[in-house]
Amino acid sequence: MTISETAGAGAPAQRSSRGRLDGKVAVVTGGGSGIGRSVVDRYVAEGARVVVLERDAQGAEELATHGDRVRVVVGDVREHETHARVVEEAVRVFGRLDVHLGNAGVYDYNERIERMPPEELSAAFGEVMDTNVLGLLLGARAAIPELRRTGGTLIFTASSSSTFAGGGGALYVASKHAVAGLVKQLAHELAPEIRVNAVAPGATRTALSGVAPLDSGSRRLADETGLLGAIERTVPLGFVSEPEDHSGIYVMLADHRDSRFMTGVMIASDGGLGVGRRPRRGDRGGI
Repeated sequence: MTISETAGAGAPAQRSSRGRLDGKVAVVTGGGSGIGRSVVDRYVAEGARVVVLERDAQGAEELATHGDRVRVVVGDVREHETHARVVEEAVRVFGRLDVHLGNAGVYDYNERIERMPPEELSAAFGEVMDTNVLGLLLGARAAIPELRRTGGTLIFTASSSSTFAGGGGALYVASKHAVAGLVKQLAHELAPEIRVNAVAPGATRTALSGVAPLDSGSRRLADETGLLGAIERTVPLGFVSEPEDHSGIYVMLADHRDSRFMTGVMIASDGGLGVGRRPRRGDRGGI
């Protein structure tokens, strides 16, 4: 594991002269791609300074466009020591910590448990739960002392699968339902000093990877055109989202002026899944 200033490619985000997050310092896990990357870009544009925890070295390098406003720790969210180093880096370099966003995750690509040999099921369970749930707990545990000092906020990336079935297999859906429980319990435990909330995106074109024991570790959701097309046909708004479609919600939750009376909340950004499947053209409903 190494800590470095950012390196990479892409268009630099421009800092707003009066950004909503001026003076804030944030940690974002899984910030090298997908929703995490879009949030990093948006946080910097809104005036924040960010420390990113990213396991993929290339993803870390591609954050270089933000210069000295972003630092990167390359490591695994399943390791407490790595989370501790990330928080220490935020305080050492930027002097404080206001926001901790637990965002890193893996996906089971709808694998049915009846098709998994028991030993494969046990190994896959460990990878999914350790990444999607334990990773959030370890990050929160490392961040809590500093967030208490600043009256800061914990934010988690949940999912439409935190509420609904069918958006993944049993392992993924169970892990994301667990995230919904974490939001409620940690909001209860950490009030009044620390607010705890989550964003629950629906189908999003991201680089979300699979699970090694299920032989899907090299898959990326953005490459699954058939799967995304099938999902798109069920979304009431009629399209699969892009990562940046959600980033403004993370800004709002990080800005105490807009969300200081919110805790224990999971905000859906899912294209309307809560109102049912996309209606067929010409179907006016009725009884």
